[in-house]
Amino acid sequence: MYSHPKSDYVSVTLRDQHCRIYSNGKQRRQSCWRKWRQLSRLQRSLITLLSAVLLLCGMVLYPWLMEHWKDHSTEDELDEDDIRGLHPVPQGIKVDHKQTLELKPEEHVPEIQRPEVPILPKPSEMQNKPFPHQRRPPLLQKQDDVSDPQKREKNEGVQEEGERGEKEFISWRGTVIEADQATEAPPSARGKDEPAVSSLDQVEAVREAFRHAWSGYKQFAWGHDELKPLSKSYGDWFGLGLTIIDALDTMWILGLKEEFEEARRWVENDLSFSKNVDVNLFETTIRILGGLLSTYHLTGDDLFLQRAKDLGTRLMPAFNTPSKIPFSDVNIGKGTAHPPRWTTDSTVAEVTSIQLEFRELSRLTGDPRYQKAVDEVMSQVHRLGGKRDGLVPMFINTNSGKFSHRGVFTLGARADSYYEYLLKQWLQGGKKDTHGVPFRLLEDYLQAVEGIKRNLLRQTLPSQLTFVGELSHGRLNPKMDHLVCFLPGTLALGTHNGLPADHMDLALRLIETCHQMYVQMETGLSPEIAHFNLQPRTSRDVEVKPADRHNLLRPETVESLFYLYRFTHNPKYRDWGWNILQNFNKYTRVPSGGYTSISNVCDPVNPGPRDKMESFFLGETLKYLFLLFNDDPQLISLEEFVFNTEAHPLPIWPSAL
Repeated sequence: MYSHPKSDYVSVTLRDQHCRIYSNGKQRRQSCWRKWRQLSRLQRSLITLLSAVLLLCGMVLYPWLMEHWKDHSTEDELDEDDIRGLHPVPQGIKVDHKQTLELKPEEHVPEIQRPEVPILPKPSEMQNKPFPHQRRPPLLQKQDDVSDPQKREKNEGVQEEGERGEKEFISWRGTVIEADQATEAPPSARGKDEPAVSSLDQVEAVREAFRHAWSGYKQFAWGHDELKPLSKSYGDWFGLGLTIIDALDTMWILGLKEEFEEARRWVENDLSFSKNVDVNLFETTIRILGGLLSTYHLTGDDLFLQRAKDLGTRLMPAFNTPSKIPFSDVNIGKGTAHPPRWTTDSTVAEVTSIQLEFRELSRLTGDPRYQKAVDEVMSQVHRLGGKRDGLVPMFINTNSGKFSHRGVFTLGARADSYYEYLLKQWLQGGKKDTHGVPFRLLEDYLQAVEGIKRNLLRQTLPSQLTFVGELSHGRLNPKMDHLVCFLPGTLALGTHNGLPADHMDLALRLIETCHQMYVQMETGLSPEIAHFNLQPRTSRDVEVKPADRHNLLRPETVESLFYLYRFTHNPKYRDWGWNILQNFNKYTRVPSGGYTSISNVCDPVNPGPRDKMESFFLGETLKYLFLLFNDDPQLISLEEFVFNTEAHPLPIWPSAL
């Protein structure tokens, strides 16, 4: 028998250039996957569940922890700099802390230069009084009047920092926005020896802002719904020229006859509602129908009434529902209507904030069906259950006609203008309810105001600012939308028309809170939503979450400033409005034309322009600013007109009607 030949083995170790060793030994690492498979199914399930829970908790807590850390770090900085009134020491300057640094009034402390972001020279005087414990925005140097076409053309374009010198631009990630267009400091910020800004100067500043916005729209978005000023393009929502129609009465009120005439020609020659397009009933009513009716009353031009009648008729299919609560969307070309794809509900604000316009259309045309449809909506809402001290939920079902998602009460989005239109329908009708209807507008309004005071009002710490929160199933959420800032003006309007005096007291407290929503932000512009502090642990009254820091150029605060100045003649309300206009010019104005909404009111260096100019900036914001600064109380007299929720003035009916 032959034995197997003996084999010789040679062990070789190979080393690569990165010194990693390959071993052919028996001591191999056991596969992680093999270990995982050796566990029981229960063990693997428990580990997977625990990992998912930990990951979810981390994702939920991360934004709060970062915000909390940021707030604490900010407060530390404020304690060192803001409270002592000192500026950060620029690099390269040595300071002897044993001595006191004294500056002459003419001298300035140079600011730290941020990398890749040009900082404009600091003006010699502060334009705004700093709010305690506030990080103030960097103040920008005033620049030449950009209404001059030659100067505007000269200033367009982006150059390198070394080539620009003192160009009046701030660059945000490649986007160029104009610096401060204001030529004067607000009266409240001036010294005793400095002349105040006249109301004529303020009025002209609004006209110039409108012309600048209109020039961008005309050049890049003519005939379309909205301007995208940064990309020099347009956006369409309904394809009905929203910006043109929303701005018609503004141009007439501002005395911009040339701009008005070119807009009128577009309405006459190009505006058509015979389109296969779905439109939102509420937005189309308040912006387009309201704008056409308002312009008809201001001009007497029958063209606008005929267009309004055509549109109103095309919107009527929205009311063909089992409950007579209208659908949210209407196809004005096909004559069909439907709810949103995701629900059969409409929002309460949308179905109860179209009454001023449809009632007026019936009065002008003699056709009662428009008013009958919207009165039926008010009748149903009046007798529905599910209210809380006159406060209504946010949603109503178009099939059942009943409130849905009960238990949540707010004066913000989806409910706000319901309360506004209770008062304004009463005023429109000559301070009386419509004959023969089973609802009482004034009664519902007064009950709602008491419900607000009883359920939603709170005060912040430490400054005792009064705000209107949101109630969710018995628990108050201390947040307030900027939309709620319509309320001070509405309360003041009610008091002016004989309602309780304590409504005005509440209006004065709320407008102070809305003002603080601006001045406590680094850009001087309000966020979309503010959260208020109810605990004594922090020195800040207003907190803003990252998702709520955007500003859409909204009008609600300047709307209330207009009403309060008309009724009190307190000049501080003009000062506050002037500051807002200046900050719009600082942070939202685009050199090529137009203004843009921004993403972050807390960051003056990079506010994050969003490339969209809403039609209500021309239709509401600039209109209310103009009326605020205008000295003629008969210009859109509040004894003769009532504004719809899009700032379109409609006449108060003679008492005999």
